[in-house]
Amino acid sequence: MNSWTVLLEGDAVHLAVALTLLAMSISSWTLMLWKILLLWHCGADVRRGIAAFWQAPDWEAGARAATGFDASGLLGPLAAAGGAPLAGTLAATGRPEHQHMRSLRAALDVATRRLQYGQVVLATVGATAPFVGLLGTVWGIYHALLGIADATQVSLPQIAAPVGQALIMTAAGLAVAIPAVLGYNLLGRWIARIESQLEGFAFDVHALHHGPVAG
Repeated sequence: MNSWTVLLEGDAVHLAVALTLLAMSISSWTLMLWKILLLWHCGADVRRGIAAFWQAPDWEAGARAATGFDASGLLGPLAAAGGAPLAGTLAATGRPEHQHMRSLRAALDVATRRLQYGQVVLATVGATAPFVGLLGTVWGIYHALLGIADATQVSLPQIAAPVGQALIMTAAGLAVAIPAVLGYNLLGRWIARIESQLEGFAFDVHALHHGPVAG
C-alpha cells in the first residue's frame, strides 16, 4: 500500500496531520528552490557589482556601474548611500561620516532582511515536522490498541499491521523535516557569504568616503 494512501486513511485527526505534513513539504521545497535561484543571482550580482565599482574612475561612476549590475537590488543602495539627508530632520544631525554610516547600516538591514526571507519557515518546518508526525503515530497507535482491545482473538498480524501503518507518520515527519533542516543550514551558509561581501563592501565604501574607521 502506498505510504501517502495510508496517511490519508483514518479519522479527521489522522487526515489533518497528513495534510499538514504534505503542506509543510510542499512549502519547504518550493521555498528552497526559490531561494537557490535568488541567492545564485544575488551572489553573481554582488560580485560583478563590487568589481565594477572599484574599476570605475570616480564615486558617481562607480555607483552607476554597481547599480547597473545589481539586478537584485542589494548592492546599489550601499554604493549610492551618502546623499544629503532632508534638512531639519534628525537624519541631518551629526557629523557627515555618522550620517553616511547610518545610511549604510539601513541599506545593509534591507539587504539582510531580503536574504534571510523564508529562513524562519524552513527552521519551523525542520523543528516541528517530526513532532507533527509523532502526533499522528501516537494517535494511530491509540486507535490500533482500541481495536485490539475490542477483538475477541488477537494475533501478531493484527498488532503489527496497524502499528506499522501508524509508524509511517513518524517516517513522514522525518522525511519532511530532514530536507528542511539541510536546506536551512546550506542556504544559511550561502547567505552568510553574501552578507560578508556586502558588509566588507560597506566598510570599504565608508573608509573611501570618510577615511578609515577608528578601531
